[in-house]
Amino acid sequence: QVRLVESGGGSVQQGGSLRLSCTASGSIDDIKANIECMAWFRQPPGQGREGVATFCVGSRNKYYADSVKGRFTIDQGSAKYTVALEMNSLKPEDTAMYYCASGRTIWSPLRAADFDNWGQGTQVTVSS
Repeated sequence: QVRLVESGGGSVQQGGSLRLSCTASGSIDDIKANIECMAWFRQPPGQGREGVATFCVGSRNKYYADSVKGRFTIDQGSAKYTVALEMNSLKPEDTAMYYCASGRTIWSPLRAADFDNWGQGTQVTVSS
């Protein structure tokens, strides 16, 4: 069984920066069998879950939502199945619960339904 462990998040003023990190834990065989891409999604209060950024381990391709392009960067961490999300120039509309997710067969890299394993979430709050 693969578990996603998130860290980071918190509160920041508009224009500030935050960094989120997500590490897959479990047996390496389970991790390799179940993860091709790792992603960050977010869910603002009272709204649906939206894809923010995705990193695919094999291809090393990265995908971003239009709303965060140029401000957020997703990168592989020091461990192969760790991803970090660097968030700069934060806006109040970035306020949300941020979730790490992973999946094996990804047809649409920013679509929640393609990901079958989810972390607990970490809150990001941006004040104006």
